[in-house]
Amino acid sequence: MGIKGLQSFVQNSCSNVCSTVNLRTLAARHKSSNPESSPTIVVDAMGCLRTWYTPNDWVHGGQWKEYLCSLQTFISAFQAAGIRLVFIFDGVIEKTKREEWVKRRLRDNNEISKIFDFIKANGQQPGRNMFFIPSGISTFTKSALKSLGQEVILSHVEGDYEVAAYGLQHQCLGILGEDSDYLIFNTVPYFSVSKLCLASLETIMYLRENLCRELSLRLSDLPLLACLLGNDVIPEKMVACFQRKCMASYPLRNSDQNRRAQVIRAVAAFISNLQHSQHGLSQVECMLPHWFDKTLLQKGIALYILPQQNSPWLSELPQGNAERNIIESVVCPYKDIVQTALSKRCKGEMAGVCKILLTGETDCSNTLEDEHDSEIMGQALIYRPVRQHVYAILLGNGNASPDTCPVVKEWYVYPGNRLLQPDIVQAVPLSIAGGAPSIRNLWMANSPDIQSERFYAYFACFQIENFTDELKALEPCLAAVCCLLIYIAVQVVSVSQKDVEAFLAQVLCLPGKSAGQLKSLQLLQVESRAVHLAFLFLRGINTVLLVNSACGSPFNKMDLMPWNTFDGKLFHQKYLQCHGGSSLEEILEGNEGLAVPLLGISSKQDSAIRINTVPIMEEIRGIIFQDMIILLKEKDQRLSSTQDNGQRNGRSDGMMILTHMTGHIQGPNDTHMSQDKHPDVGDTEERDPSI
Repeated sequence: MGIKGLQSFVQNSCSNVCSTVNLRTLAARHKSSNPESSPTIVVDAMGCLRTWYTPNDWVHGGQWKEYLCSLQTFISAFQAAGIRLVFIFDGVIEKTKREEWVKRRLRDNNEISKIFDFIKANGQQPGRNMFFIPSGISTFTKSALKSLGQEVILSHVEGDYEVAAYGLQHQCLGILGEDSDYLIFNTVPYFSVSKLCLASLETIMYLRENLCRELSLRLSDLPLLACLLGNDVIPEKMVACFQRKCMASYPLRNSDQNRRAQVIRAVAAFISNLQHSQHGLSQVECMLPHWFDKTLLQKGIALYILPQQNSPWLSELPQGNAERNIIESVVCPYKDIVQTALSKRCKGEMAGVCKILLTGETDCSNTLEDEHDSEIMGQALIYRPVRQHVYAILLGNGNASPDTCPVVKEWYVYPGNRLLQPDIVQAVPLSIAGGAPSIRNLWMANSPDIQSERFYAYFACFQIENFTDELKALEPCLAAVCCLLIYIAVQVVSVSQKDVEAFLAQVLCLPGKSAGQLKSLQLLQVESRAVHLAFLFLRGINTVLLVNSACGSPFNKMDLMPWNTFDGKLFHQKYLQCHGGSSLEEILEGNEGLAVPLLGISSKQDSAIRINTVPIMEEIRGIIFQDMIILLKEKDQRLSSTQDNGQRNGRSDGMMILTHMTGHIQGPNDTHMSQDKHPDVGDTEERDPSI
């Protein structure tokens, strides 16, 4: 949630509410008085993502090895002080918050448009004032934290409510985050992550009791204050008239403060004069417009009342067990599957799959995509066919009849979508000889051949099941990248030979580079098309993770993470090199074996690639990537033999891959194949970014 202007009001106008504290000192005191328990801080993970993303480079698609190091540094600082961290991520978007979510997404679209305008005008990354956090960072962070041994929880209700409740229930040292709602909840102390100095573990602690003294309020008044100032439940515009009445009735003697500070003090003064009961709430309702939904006020207050608490403003609070209510209202017909998904969800796993199983809805935020680049259709369009297969796996195929196939409501951000309502997307059963495996088999079976079925279903979602055996033989991260490149190349006609070379070069070079080496990479310029392609690929990684979960995890999830498969700045470097005419030796950074001769192709293939008919294009692309898979397999075999001899050398085979691709994907001029020339390829009506 969040209350507009409240935190800045506290920081700028209420110095006695902000206190500098040392978390190491607080932890030592806790240990002294509670020797049997570890001092614990509950972390609002979603509120910390911007703070954790410390790499200077962000527009290229994410610096994921650097980000992983940033998280490790953060965790180590607390471990050194003996502080345990528990990370809670938002697991739901409450229906009452959807309108505000939509507004934010549309606002972000405008910011993204400005980012691309800046890149096209200046050829450089914009300043930090235009910072847009890389796509999928929430999903990747959950996995990163778990890989670093941290406890991760996915909330059943609004994330900040669960953070506040967890802190109170487990008597935590405090909450670490950046959300003014933590000033409202009657819970443990609230520490600012944006003011945190990792070296000393000093930060600002906000004191609710002092805020109440400053405003002449009680702790139980703060939820009402939040609602009357405007939050995600009650938009500020709905109470703007009420606020003007308060300012007229309670003019401030000191008018030096900004208008928002004056509004906060005037509304607080109004509340302080009310009778603290339901009757007092009736007085508030009399001041509100006649069209105002009075139940919103009660709902808004209730959202701040934690378990075992009550409010003088409400006669009763809504009761219920969140998990039981979920179980009773699920879309998936298999209760055992739902229970399995819920148990994993609590641990921060399978969030996207679980949302589909439980509610038949899914949503996805913004990504960096250039709405003016007509050669690359919306990322939503590109990956929707894959998700439609996932929906059929998770929810059943309705006997494969279009009239009975399940549908899923998608709230996906993409160019041109005003998000007035969700897109209704039909599940599409996998086309597998003998029938697609059931979700029970994929998730629960232990038969010897089930792993092969999982892989087959996985690749069938990307419509490349014929390459299952070849892809299975590769290293997992290479298999994931090849799968994604095959799919992208078929769906996005404008993807060129040099684009594919760049993607392959970066994944082949990535394992040999440390976070420090990647950080030191220097780019002469930033190309808007490379940015667009990078985020298209990054959304693809999110899609890969969704498919992997739905198919019973044929791959180890950690092998699919971007720190093993993708680095934005490295890709950008390879893109500039490939499109700038650099030699393959330079692209692959001078590794041994670069004297491998270029592999020629037949004139028949060379001429066929230029024919502007879809069936031949798809056939040729199949040939291209079949050759690519064979060469990657040879690379792995040679790499294994050199490792056995105590050496790590294998990028010469990577060069073979790139030289082979050079002959296959396009003609010598490498012009982009325009979508206008191939109107039937990937031409659908619906779209959706990744999860």
